[in-house]
Amino acid sequence: MSPIIPPPSEVVKLDLSSGSVHTVLVDGQPHVVLKPVVEQLGLSYPAQSRKLKSRSWAVVAQKATTGADGKTYEMDAVPVRTFLMLLATINENRVAESARPTLVAFQNETADAIEAYWTQGGAINDRASDEQLDALQQQIEERRIRRALGLVQLIAAMDDTVDPRWKKSRQLHHYAEATGEIASIAPEDRALLVESYLKDHDLSPAERRSVRSSFGRRIALAYEIEHGEKPKDSFGLVDGRERQVKSYTEADRPLFDKIWAEFYADRYPAQQQLGGAA
Repeated sequence: MSPIIPPPSEVVKLDLSSGSVHTVLVDGQPHVVLKPVVEQLGLSYPAQSRKLKSRSWAVVAQKATTGADGKTYEMDAVPVRTFLMLLATINENRVAESARPTLVAFQNETADAIEAYWTQGGAINDRASDEQLDALQQQIEERRIRRALGLVQLIAAMDDTVDPRWKKSRQLHHYAEATGEIASIAPEDRALLVESYLKDHDLSPAERRSVRSSFGRRIALAYEIEHGEKPKDSFGLVDGRERQVKSYTEADRPLFDKIWAEFYADRYPAQQQLGGAA
């Protein structure tokens, strides 16, 4: 248990979707005052307080608070995280019947937020203030920047089997993401993937799956004949997943066009004009 934290703090009511809870600030962070909400549910406050103090996930602080009568009281206060975990452990059939709809509503709202966190990457409270939304946007932007810079470092650590041209272009791309700039990549150094080339020819997903293996092998062989070495590796999205693929750039597009015209143009005449114009 944290030590008593002076001075007294004002109790502020926080309205939720169903009912409300009393909160105070502890070290600048909102904490739920435990006794009022536990008694509102018709539960034994001493029993719930003891339970929390025996749980590894719970944090309980004593806070000197100013009540509605103007007097100062020392109350147990728990972080919102601890409070929500407590709600999840309460059996709705053991609370007062009058309080059951409130508990169920609290639990459902919490479950919805957790589900959105795991399946959608986050949850937005419909009652969030402009200040809260601005803070969330700032967090998202900071994480986006950290992710982009992390990718720059990850690509730099790749071994020599990965095409250095691809590494350079992807590092420039992700660094530009982090700085909000436009990546300056020479046209001939821009990545050209078998998958994107086939998309340029407007092949359906099923057609791309049917073609890309043989097309890829022919491109790799033609590249080796022309350059005297096998193409190096890189990474790209294939069927929505990041996979290791052979590395080519826009400088290799004439080679792609040659293989397409020789082996595939007759099979997909409707896509030929579109692909050639892309």
